[in-house]
Amino acid sequence: MLTPGLHVVFCGTQAGAASARRGAYYAGPGNKFWKTLFETGLVPRQLGPADFPDLPRYGIGFTDVAKATSGPASALTRQHFDIAGFLAKLHEHAPAIIAFNGKRAAQAALGEERGLKLGYGLQPSLLVGSRVFILPSTSGAASGYWSIEPWRELAALVKETSF
Repeated sequence: MLTPGLHVVFCGTQAGAASARRGAYYAGPGNKFWKTLFETGLVPRQLGPADFPDLPRYGIGFTDVAKATSGPASALTRQHFDIAGFLAKLHEHAPAIIAFNGKRAAQAALGEERGLKLGYGLQPSLLVGSRVFILPSTSGAASGYWSIEPWRELAALVKETSF
C-alpha cells in the first residue's frame, strides 16, 4: 500500500503464505514485524496485520519486489521479481526512506552483486531519490539473523526526517 508523502516504505520479497491467505502484510504467526514497529516507536500503539490499511496515517507504506506470487522467499527465482514496476512505484510515490525487510529483497532490488555486499543500516546511495535502509528480516524463518538494533536506528532516522 503506497501513497504520496510517506516517511518510510517497507519492502519485502513477497507475501508469505499466511499473509496471502489473510490479505494482510506480515501476518505469519512467528513474524516480529508488528511488535517491532511498536517497540521501536514507529507507531504509538501495538498494531497487528488487520491494521495495515491504517499505516499511511503514521507515514508508513508497504510493497514487495515480487507482487504476483506468495510463499517462502526461498522459492523465488529472478523471473518472479518485477524490479521495473517496483522502481516505478517508488519513483511515483517518493517516500523519504525505503526500508528493506531482509537482505533478499534488497539483493533483488539493488542487484545481486551489490546486494550481497550490503550490511544492515542506512546505505550510502539513494534509490530513485529515496534513502535506503536494510533491516534484519522479521520473519520467523530468519530468526537466526534477528537484531532489533537496526530497527531502532531506522526509527530514529524516520523521526529525524519526518519533522
